This record gives sequence, structure tokens and C-alpha cells, in this order.
Amino acid sequence: MPFHQPTLICVVGPTAIGKTKLAIELANAFNTEIISADSRQFFKEMNIGTAVPSAEELTAAPHHFIQNKTIFEPYSVGDFETEALQLLDKLFARKNTVIMVGGSGLYLDAVTKGLDNFPKIPLQIREQLNFELEENGLESLQKELEEKDASYYKKVDIQNPHRVIRALEVIRTSGKPYSSFLNQEKKERPFKTVYVGLTADREKVYERINKRVDLMMETGLLKEVEKLESHKGLNALQTVGYRELFNHLEGKLTLDEAVSEIKKNTRRFAKRQNTWFKKNESIIWFDYTVNASKIIETIKSKNTL
Repeated sequence: MPFHQPTLICVVGPTAIGKTKLAIELANAFNTEIISADSRQFFKEMNIGTAVPSAEELTAAPHHFIQNKTIFEPYSVGDFETEALQLLDKLFARKNTVIMVGGSGLYLDAVTKGLDNFPKIPLQIREQLNFELEENGLESLQKELEEKDASYYKKVDIQNPHRVIRALEVIRTSGKPYSSFLNQEKKERPFKTVYVGLTADREKVYERINKRVDLMMETGLLKEVEKLESHKGLNALQTVGYRELFNHLEGKLTLDEAVSEIKKNTRRFAKRQNTWFKKNESIIWFDYTVNASKIIETIKSKNTL
């Protein structure tokens, strides 16, 4: 039974929980296509370390925004919002339902609710922050963010210099906490949104993360990172799985230490994902072991409009 109005089904949850598998099952059940909102999977040069869907998964259902960009092309959440909404217009002309999947909460919210309005950043503030990062390292910027906006500090990926600098740009420009600009009045969208979340106890999530990292290493993550080392300063590569192995290649960590850091930082990332998604009271949560047919039944029962 189709929905009475265009409906976007968002599949959310922490990394390694099984979102891709569920999204494919939903796409097949609703005869539709999938939009990836995983900001790490946009880039064609990054494959193993971003856990992009396999060739079999990509043929099991039509996917969009998978390895469609290059790391050499600046690409922001605002760009994604614009392109995803344009694609949704086209898909909703043919389909009544579309699936969106990903663990990047900001990118999902940009499509479903719209981005918050931030002040324009003077170039000198941006340049000063980049200079401080180069001279003093990330830790001093992390400390400033914690002092000036403890709320945002607790949920942002503080190991990502781009995210830390972005928050400090706004703070130094406005004199207000970055978090005060979040959750402003949201934009109306011409579609209904249904949120489905996968969850598991913390130990199980951590176990799945550790297994995934081990599999990444077995399938050649180090070689992938070696090929990208000369471009390690690019924003797209400031992410878990790549930073740690760059440090290994620079002699700062042994390989075992780097792998251990990847696991630790991925676990921290999963914790921040959970913090982000738990704020959304519209999400219908399911244990990751639940059969997809039950989830499909529940979604269809929400078709009351």
C-alpha cells in the first residue's frame, strides 16, 4: 500500500549497525531507490575506510551519492542539501517513497529540516584559526571549544579539525556559542519523513565496530591510505581510519597502535551518533536483530495520512 503523500524513510543509527542492509530491504519492499547521507561515502578515492556498500549491495537497489565526488572538490553539507532536494524532486515524480540512509546526522537533518543560519565568517578569522592549528596543534583549539561551548564540544567529532575550526569560526565571529545557532526554526518540506533507527547495546556495537576495522585492514585499508598520503591535508581525509594511518606512515604510531586508535575513535564516533539521534523523538527504534518484515509492517502502519 503506497503512502498517501511523498514519504522519505530515513534509516539511522550508529556505524556498523546494519543500516545498509536494512535500507536495501526497505527499497525493495517499497520498490524505490536509496539516497546515501553518509558524508564519508561521497568520495570515489575513499572505499575501504568508509565501508561503502559492496558491488552486490549497489546492484540490489539503486543508490545515489555513493562515490560521486572527488576528494579534490570542496563539498559542504549545504551542497548536499541542495543536490539531495533536487534529486528528491525527480524521484518523487516517479516514486511515492524514497529511502535515505546514513550515520551523518547533520546531513540527514539538512535534507529533512533545513540548515541553520550562521553568520558570515571573515576571511581573517578563518586564516587565523588555520594558522593556530598549524602552529599549536588541534588540542589548543579543542580546549577553546570546550571552554566556550561545552554543549557542542560534547557531541562534535573533536578529532576532526574541520568541525572544530568551523565551530570556533562562528564563536569568534558572533561572540555566541556555536550551539546557539543550532535548532532554529526548521523549513517546511514537501514530503513526510518517517525515521527508523537500529540499535544495540553498547558492547555489541563496539564488537561490531572492532570486527569491521579488522576486516578493513584485511582487505587493504593501509594500501588505500598509502595511495592518499600525499593528499592528507585535504578536508575529506580528516576522518577516522585515515588520520590514524597517516600518523602511522609518519612514524608517530606503530601499525598496531594505529589500528587500536581507529577502533577507539570509531567507538567515540558511534557514541556521538547515538547522542545526536536520541534527541530526535520521531525515530522508531528497533533492535538490530529484528527481521526487516516487522520494520516494514510498522512503517506501513504509520501510513495514516
